[in-house]
Amino acid sequence: MDKNTKILIADDSSFMRKVLKGILEGEGFSDFIECENGKECLEAFRKETPGIVFLDVVMPEVDGLEVLRRIGGQAKIIMVSAVGQEKIINEAKELGASGYITKPFNWKEVSEEAKKVLS
Repeated sequence: MDKNTKILIADDSSFMRKVLKGILEGEGFSDFIECENGKECLEAFRKETPGIVFLDVVMPEVDGLEVLRRIGGQAKIIMVSAVGQEKIINEAKELGASGYITKPFNWKEVSEEAKKVLS
């Protein structure tokens, strides 16, 4: 697993971005880009070309599934969704998501998903 991989975290909740970043920093990652909506995420993706994207499903301006449609296949994308959104998770898989975690998530889930998509 390459700890130098650039990670983009897109979530409209600053708290959720902080939690994800904290977990990933604890795993040794240090290069992060944060976005609070899908439009910012698309712009940052084009500019920064991250290796992994943690992508919230529900975001303003452009939702996570639309972002996935536009950038799928260009990076490892881990969808972040609330519990009970199985239909959305299945659609994300069909669109090429590399993995997913559900909120509320824990350290172990995030760590294992990141390791899995980077292996």
